[in-house]
Amino acid sequence: MRIARFTTGEDPRYALVQEEAGKTYLAVLNGDPLYMPVLPTGERIELGDGVRLLAPVIPRSKVVAVGRNYAAHAAEMGNDVPTSPLIFFKPNTSVVGPDDPIVLPDFSEEVSYEAELAVVIGRMAKDVSPEHAASYILGYTIANDVTARDAQRTDGQWARAKGFDSACPLGPWIDTDLDIDDVAVRSRVNGEIRQDGRTRDMIFDIPYLVSYISEAFTLLPGDVILTGTPAGVGRIEAGDRVECEVEGLGVLANPVVRRS
Repeated sequence: MRIARFTTGEDPRYALVQEEAGKTYLAVLNGDPLYMPVLPTGERIELGDGVRLLAPVIPRSKVVAVGRNYAAHAAEMGNDVPTSPLIFFKPNTSVVGPDDPIVLPDFSEEVSYEAELAVVIGRMAKDVSPEHAASYILGYTIANDVTARDAQRTDGQWARAKGFDSACPLGPWIDTDLDIDDVAVRSRVNGEIRQDGRTRDMIFDIPYLVSYISEAFTLLPGDVILTGTPAGVGRIEAGDRVECEVEGLGVLANPVVRRS
């Protein structure tokens, strides 16, 4: 099941994503599926002109991100592989959706893309064991952990570097059935492939991450966990278009702008 959040110019709504005869339709839902049973209204809308996909979830409390969870990425950044998950936060004000612009902040001249698989939490989780982690997951989406590298180096912590407005594109939808054990995580800039990793190469797998994070922080419905990025990160500039892809899930694309 794929769950999208969308607008046709009015208040955001939710829908199931359906493929039929080569076309994509949105089967509109009654209410927010995080808090209500999945109940279609009977209305179906073809995905296309007049329909804008939004970030499939706006976290009610937090985005919890994991740094250096692929050994090759840690190496390319000149860092050792962590012995335990390296955790940081991105505020929910950093979240944008498909085709929304990534706005380069005035304080940075070196902004990077980071394609990631993201986990969406479906129910409150505290002190969850890895063996039971799956039952707390609603599904998966794609994230871009946009990072101001120069601020990351100079600030001594990562809040500004990774938490600025538009630094967390999410989308295009939530997939509740994706098998995430060994799928490709890729990025492209202006059509040129930059990252091409696989989730099997994560240092800490998703059940372990959910358990580890829930030991410290209560996870609430709609919270999002970013699971780390493979090697190949690099700079983006105004005018670029960044695509992040997770095999079997789709593509999240965003233009890059700098406000004058």
